[in-house]
Amino acid sequence: MAKMNWLNLLSPKRPGDVKGRSSEQTRSPFEQDYDRIIFSNPFRRLQDKTQVFPLPEDDFVHTRLTHSLEVSSVGRSLGKNAGTFLLKKYPELAQKGFTIGDFGGIVGAACLAHDLGNPPFGHSGEDSISSFFLANERGQAYESRVLENEWSDLTTFEGNAQGFRILNSQVNGGLKLTFASLGAFTKYPLSSSCEKEKGRKSQKKYGYYQGDSKLFATMAEEMGLVSLGESKWCRHPLAFLVEAADDICYHIIDLEDGCRLGLVSFDHVKKLLASIIGDDFSEEKLSKIPSINQKLGTLRAMAISKLITECSSAFEVNEEKMLDGTFDHALTDLIPSSSELNVIIELSIEKIYQSKQVLEKEAGGHEVIDQLMEAFAVAAYSSKFENAKPKHISTLRLLPEEFAVQLEEELSVYETMQIIIDFISGLTDSHAVRLYKTIKGYHLPV
Repeated sequence: MAKMNWLNLLSPKRPGDVKGRSSEQTRSPFEQDYDRIIFSNPFRRLQDKTQVFPLPEDDFVHTRLTHSLEVSSVGRSLGKNAGTFLLKKYPELAQKGFTIGDFGGIVGAACLAHDLGNPPFGHSGEDSISSFFLANERGQAYESRVLENEWSDLTTFEGNAQGFRILNSQVNGGLKLTFASLGAFTKYPLSSSCEKEKGRKSQKKYGYYQGDSKLFATMAEEMGLVSLGESKWCRHPLAFLVEAADDICYHIIDLEDGCRLGLVSFDHVKKLLASIIGDDFSEEKLSKIPSINQKLGTLRAMAISKLITECSSAFEVNEEKMLDGTFDHALTDLIPSSSELNVIIELSIEKIYQSKQVLEKEAGGHEVIDQLMEAFAVAAYSSKFENAKPKHISTLRLLPEEFAVQLEEELSVYETMQIIIDFISGLTDSHAVRLYKTIKGYHLPV
């Protein structure tokens, strides 16, 4: 099997650009990636998208935005640790001008973008978009009008693939990130129609739609990703750090949020986090901290610091196997604290993810997304391929200009449905609810 090399993996080239590193002196290409994401509309919308708890009133509970910022912070630390190791191991990287900050910048930017493709209402939103095509009669009718691999995309909506589409959609002002950051962003480097290999963590889901296949292949070739067959590759090694940063944050911070909302007791959380912190935990020092919120913050910070150290070590041990494609596991499954994290997962499933407020959000989200998908998909199809009724014309007038303009072009049924998915998945939780009330007639102007 071929082997990847870091000089190619750190490619600063951008889609459609062959120049590579820019002449800008103040920011590296990877710092520019970070800044482009921060100032983008899709990133801003994360402030009103559910992480776990729906539209929380508690200031301490996380949204997709705060989650992404925290994952990016952890990812930057993991990237810098990896950079310290790699620059020492491969002196030619420093000779080419790469720094520790470049590694932190790549992983930090990829982490910042990792949830851009997620729809309203968390994972229930993903299921709802897929279910429209699988279970709703109006959605099922499109199966005979698209290709088999296109139908695979529509019936298995995937936030990771949607994120890749957002980052590279020229119509929607694609951010043109460097190949290195796009590679680190892609946890699942295969298409929806690929046959998956058992045991490969990178093939649990898929990472790009059929419409982005040429771009992904170009990116993979540029960086020398190891091919595993048609339309699938081994992960970029830094993608393992992006995954680890996400795993660390949602394990620890979902538990913290559950405690703040009274779903898990503070003593239980303290015990779990102390088991990760180990010898550095001090009951005496913790008792001197006045509030529970501050105590939680201290425990969280210490636990995350320990997990960063352990994941960095696991990356170093397995780096060469990542380069030849024989390593394909989550780093958090291999660290000394993995058993403690598994206990946290089991508790979170029981006490947090199955709590009444979360289940109510999921049930409501399913209804909202299904009805929005039906209204806009049917209206768009009718306007493109049939004689649209006045109701459908009125519905399409609710679309923002950038989506309405796209629908005026010559499109296939698949492309039409993808534009509607772009719109629905890009809504914030609040906007989705307001739009649902509007099309159902529950909210009329007076």
